[in-house]
Amino acid sequence: MPVFDYDPPERFVAGAVGQPGSRAFFLQVRGEGRLTTVALEKLQVAMLADRLDELLDEVLRLSGGTARVPALPPADLTDDDPLETPIEEDFRVGTMTLAWDEEHAQVVIEAQELVDAEQDEGGAEPAVLRVRISAGMARAFSRRAMQIVAAGRPPCPLCSQPLDAEGHICVRLNGYRGGELAS
Repeated sequence: MPVFDYDPPERFVAGAVGQPGSRAFFLQVRGEGRLTTVALEKLQVAMLADRLDELLDEVLRLSGGTARVPALPPADLTDDDPLETPIEEDFRVGTMTLAWDEEHAQVVIEAQELVDAEQDEGGAEPAVLRVRISAGMARAFSRRAMQIVAAGRPPCPLCSQPLDAEGHICVRLNGYRGGELAS
């Protein structure tokens, strides 16, 4: 089982490659001369960002505001640079876990490789990406991840489903084509 461990990384970001509607999503971590890139679904990126913010808000609440957790991402940790190339996927993420390490005031993120039935029967251990980051870096990651997710196709004003350039079959219009984008 390969374990890609970063404590702490120089860079930890989410990114997407491709056109809206057919983008591929990645987490990328760099540190100590290594680069790890894992693929995941758009929903997983959104959930990770959302859960990170929830975790940090809860740590702040439970500490009565004394924890070293910024309410907003520190400006010096903002990372709007593209993913590093070439993008070579180390594995596809199946499950993720989050934890707060109170002793070191860090967020611990683990992303475990998606295992198919054949791998599972063979007893092969899945690869794991483990990243330990500061609360500020977690806030910055979360903000960027939500921006990446939101940069996709615009939603239909009637049903909120993603629109293609030619529209879509809208459930609110009883199957008629609707929600076309204005040129």
